[in-house]
Amino acid sequence: MRGRISPRQRLAQGLDDFREYERIAGFWEIARRALANNAFDGILTTIGVLMGSYVAGVRSSGIVIRTGIATSIAMGISGLWGAYLAESAERGRELAELEKISLTDLGSTKIARASRVAVVVVAVVDGLAPFISSLIVLMPMFFAPLLPTIIVGYALSIVVALAMLFVLGMFLGSICGRSLVSYGVRTVIAGVVCIAITFLLGGAE
Repeated sequence: MRGRISPRQRLAQGLDDFREYERIAGFWEIARRALANNAFDGILTTIGVLMGSYVAGVRSSGIVIRTGIATSIAMGISGLWGAYLAESAERGRELAELEKISLTDLGSTKIARASRVAVVVVAVVDGLAPFISSLIVLMPMFFAPLLPTIIVGYALSIVVALAMLFVLGMFLGSICGRSLVSYGVRTVIAGVVCIAITFLLGGAE
């Protein structure tokens, strides 16, 4: 039938609309910062969970996994909810100012739709970044029963965390056009400091 739009055409139209909304609202840069910042938080927090469990003598992978997942869920909800409320307030203020200047109701315009899309994108990225990064760090613990000892699981999780920090640092370095290795080392140092402090606190008891 003439005039019928195929799924492929709808997808292409949706992508075109999304690109136009990004051009209007400029939310990609904000989402990129949220991705980097919250992934960093998720990795470091999970390192803290792992090291805290290790020095406390926890030798059950199930306990470590449940603690880590609960922490990652809390971080994800906090990031999503907080970003949604903050971004909604900021975008609402900007839209209200535009309406005041133009003396026009912009509620049904592309500007308003772009603003709403920006809120959703930033909130989702803000929430998923720490949640997913935490789960990736915990992944070796899921295979702990197959390993010789849970200590190997702890070690592998820490290695994964430091590797992710290095990749994240390289990503940040690519954004600012600086040395990828230098930025990778900087983020890894943060993880090493977290590990060292946890060991010191554990040894002080």
